[in-house]
Amino acid sequence: MKSKNLFRPNKRLGQHFIEDKEIVLRIIDISGFEKSDHILEVGPGKGALTIPLSKKVAHITAVEKDARLANFLQKTLPREDVTNVRIINEDILRFDINVTPNINQIKIKVMGNLPYNISSPFIEKLIQNRQFISSAVLMFQKEFAQRLIAFPGGKDYGALSVMVQYHADISHLLEIPKEMFYPKPKVGSVLLRFDMEKPHPRRAEDDALFRMVVKGAFAHRRKTILNSLKGALPSFSSEELESALEKSHIDHTRRAETVDIDEFLVLTSVLGSHNYGRS
Repeated sequence: MKSKNLFRPNKRLGQHFIEDKEIVLRIIDISGFEKSDHILEVGPGKGALTIPLSKKVAHITAVEKDARLANFLQKTLPREDVTNVRIINEDILRFDINVTPNINQIKIKVMGNLPYNISSPFIEKLIQNRQFISSAVLMFQKEFAQRLIAFPGGKDYGALSVMVQYHADISHLLEIPKEMFYPKPKVGSVLLRFDMEKPHPRRAEDDALFRMVVKGAFAHRRKTILNSLKGALPSFSSEELESALEKSHIDHTRRAETVDIDEFLVLTSVLGSHNYGRS
């Protein structure tokens, strides 16, 4: 294809351009965006999603790290009669979502094909900026997507699973074969929707402590939850942690990968209410 020869994909940036027009239209259709939406697009690349999506929504702010591609889009959009897209040449991980112009102060929606090397930090950024975002539709490499939607008891279930599912309702929308991208990645991708306005119904009294407990529990996956928490929460004695686990009806010999969100919330509540290990 001619488009393949326009740019040599930057391996350092994890670039994989989606090429199939039918799958692009399928992605846009299944994403369910509305005409009034303001979209923050992560990594628009050559505009495969940007241009057709611009016909469906009110405005797109497209943040592209690669200056070559940002300049290419700046020249391409006028030729495609696209006037509602703003291109910003910046690293999305440094971009201030709070300054993204929105419509009538309505929360923005996020769209993007995430390179594997920024998937985890971008999810953290999404959570940190959830007050500005109503939903996100994002493509991830399959192995990373499996971690986000994993259930307790499996090898993919971890701290990332717990924290993302705590802050958003996640839906599996579509599997995208690796053949749909150029250059072809080693694995296919999965399209997920994150509804930031439908977080886990039960909330922690102390979100910071909840995060510490979850991260600590998974810090050493092969250890029991008690031993893992000992190393991660040094201000709590072994006896205090064991007592808190007992009060939370969590066997201290279990591993974190078997503990669900509600159990982590109970444990956080017990630790917080008794102020264990704190003067």
